Amino acid sequence: MTAAEVNFELDLGAKFVVFPYCVSVLIYSFKRPSRIYFLKRDDNALLKGMPFSLISILFGWWGIPWGPIWTIETLIINFSGGKNITPEIVTSLNTTSTMPSVISV
Repeated sequence: MTAAEVNFELDLGAKFVVFPYCVSVLIYSFKRPSRIYFLKRDDNALLKGMPFSLISILFGWWGIPWGPIWTIETLIINFSGGKNITPEIVTSLNTTSTMPSVISV
């Protein structure tokens, strides 16, 4: 997509989101974000986040104490549509687009 197309979709209600998930191994728990998803206004965020919720449900609980805490946190975030990171992405895109080009000789 071009920058104009992205901005048009953002104006219509699209957003950039990540879906966290939790995995625990014995006493160690890890909380990681998914890749960044660009969800258009009509996209189903709950459906996109379901695989990450299932990973947390199946593998997140087992590390004490953070496994249950992070699993519940990731489920709340994923069932509410993921973590909206649109402002950070837009700021980053605007910053990189105004940086001067580097020419090597």
